[in-house]
Amino acid sequence: MSRAFLVVLDSVGCGHAPDAAAFGDEGANTLGHIHETVGLKMPNLMGLGLGAAMGIAPAGTGLHGVAEEVSVGKDTPSGHWELAGVPVPWAWHYFPNTQPAFPPEISQAVAEFCGTDGILGDCHASGTAIIEGLGEAHLRTCKPICYTSVDSVFQIAAHEETFGLQRLLDLCRHIAPQLHAMKVGRVIARPFLGTDAASFKRTKNRRDFAIEVPKPALLDWAVAEGRATYGIGKISDIFSGRGVGVSRTGPDAELMGHLSDLVDEAPDGALVFANFVEFDTNFGHRRDPHGYAAHLEWFDAAIAPVLAKLRPGDLMVFTADHGNDPTWTGTDHTRERVPVVAAGGGPKDVGQVMFVDVAASVADHLGLSQSGPGRSFL
Repeated sequence: MSRAFLVVLDSVGCGHAPDAAAFGDEGANTLGHIHETVGLKMPNLMGLGLGAAMGIAPAGTGLHGVAEEVSVGKDTPSGHWELAGVPVPWAWHYFPNTQPAFPPEISQAVAEFCGTDGILGDCHASGTAIIEGLGEAHLRTCKPICYTSVDSVFQIAAHEETFGLQRLLDLCRHIAPQLHAMKVGRVIARPFLGTDAASFKRTKNRRDFAIEVPKPALLDWAVAEGRATYGIGKISDIFSGRGVGVSRTGPDAELMGHLSDLVDEAPDGALVFANFVEFDTNFGHRRDPHGYAAHLEWFDAAIAPVLAKLRPGDLMVFTADHGNDPTWTGTDHTRERVPVVAAGGGPKDVGQVMFVDVAASVADHLGLSQSGPGRSFL
């Protein structure tokens, strides 16, 4: 029985989407602009078909194409849900770029849980900049630092030791239902360490408390038919734990080890859904094309031995959930098409497909009876 590995390179877009102008992103191109600015040496994925998906090289040895999203967003849940066969059926709630940014009842609920007389932040901000600016006030007052972005998120930063990691997670879990009822996509715990602005640094213990997917998605389809399922990285958080049999987390280097282990260990018929996030968090939002290029090249080198271990009949699909062009203005995601490149499905040029077609194709490969609204390109 075949196995499927769906690998999302978070934010690795390949050119502005047709509706990008509505998001202020016409002309954005994460991979293209990195390649133009820095140059990319990615022989393994380029040889498989990434260069063809980017429009800079002929077809490779694998399947290649580009995918387009219909959900009205450029965020992690929208992209992952739609890749898993469920377009977002509602408009997300976004907080205004004002100060205060949050309704008073939300800020009050957070402060009451913490036993403080208020919160810090209450604005749009860069996550690293706001802990540098407000971290010392947080240590003095124990008030949580609450902030948002152009995405549908409510983020809470707190010191992992002084405030307490478990206390931060409990706070996010407590406040999440109130925000989800507003159609805010995620409440994100952002723990950090350090003693002053010069030393504050976010830790790897981030947690996302996402609104639940409104209907069964790819992982649910697999579980319903008795298949083993694995989530690597943020997948369990993104899907609220639903459909994920085993979850493995950590920084990207550890996630690559988990993916390699599962190529060895996952049984026939298994579905492995992975998310590599450091492209986005460490380099896209920070507008660092050189760091982004280096991480892409690291991934390309690290994936080579993993690809070499795939069994006959396996399918490994590489794609992305949105863009985050590090040469673009601002610090936010960019509305882009994403590459679709696969080992085990080619050589084949699938051209322009939709995000939901990725789910349908993985379901087709696994022989699942459900495939959602998409059409298989295999």
